Amino acid sequence: MKKIMFIIAISILSLSLMFVGGCSDQQDSGTNLEKVTVLLDWTPNTNYTGVYVAQKLGYYEEEGLDVEVNQPGEGSTAQLIAAGQGDFGFSYQEDMTIARTQGLPVKAIAAVIQHNTSGFASPVEKGIKSPKDFEGKKYGGWGSPAEEAMLKALMDKAGADFNKLEMINIGTADFFTSVQKDIDFEWIYWGWTGIESEIRGIPLNFIKLRDYHEALDFYSPILIASEKTIEEKPELIKRFMKATARGYQYCINNPEDAAEIFCEMVPELNKELVLKSQQYLAKEYQSDAKRWGEMSLERWKKYADWMYSQNLIEKPLDAESAFTNEFLPEE
Repeated sequence: MKKIMFIIAISILSLSLMFVGGCSDQQDSGTNLEKVTVLLDWTPNTNYTGVYVAQKLGYYEEEGLDVEVNQPGEGSTAQLIAAGQGDFGFSYQEDMTIARTQGLPVKAIAAVIQHNTSGFASPVEKGIKSPKDFEGKKYGGWGSPAEEAMLKALMDKAGADFNKLEMINIGTADFFTSVQKDIDFEWIYWGWTGIESEIRGIPLNFIKLRDYHEALDFYSPILIASEKTIEEKPELIKRFMKATARGYQYCINNPEDAAEIFCEMVPELNKELVLKSQQYLAKEYQSDAKRWGEMSLERWKKYADWMYSQNLIEKPLDAESAFTNEFLPEE
């Protein structure tokens, strides 16, 4: 009899533990985070710090999101996002303009940096001070059709012969090593490579695109999503953008702390470069916009019209459909 009672007691205890375990599993499943993938368009740099900050400080988790950041793969970010290879991605207005006019179902949802800080850079001893000086030189790029088209347009306007420029695909090779060995100039972001040149004490000639023509003050980089995600998961985008905007606002208000977080999450980076770059970008992320991420129809239209006038795109862009501010948090 005692043996039977012992077996019954053990059975009841086992059932109780199973019940508790079952309740615990249900509770855990109720707090599961929704997985989200963000694709970078380059190797990690301070253009992306807001996303890393939002990860580290739990902003995404507060919105019920588990965000994974992936470095670039084969193809442009616009192509990958359109193909469903990620939920959100970093791109730039030039690539998005081409993508939209080619029918790719992607849309910009935020300007990461308010004004274009990019341009063509070269060591001063190369003597490259204008697009006319590109003749007879070697350009190091990443193999984008948009990149080649931009160079041709600038050279044509300056009366230079594009056929006298040698294009070399160097991928993500180091700028400073490349300009000493393989190339003469490259397209850079001043907020990263330009800042590094100052730290290294290497003076550069810098042809800032937005100084060349007002239409070239395009948004670079931008955050993008597919039209499918926008249509089917608008609440997901709102939650993602709420956390991301908080991340970039933190970078604006606390550049030194943001730099520390970024270096902690990407420890292979140069800490001095990250700090100085973060201090530079703290003034550039939002700049003169009324809120971080804001984009204007005028800027999208001006750049698209310029591209069309230069035969960089085959048809005009419907600028209004290329971007949206609807997912940005209110001021």
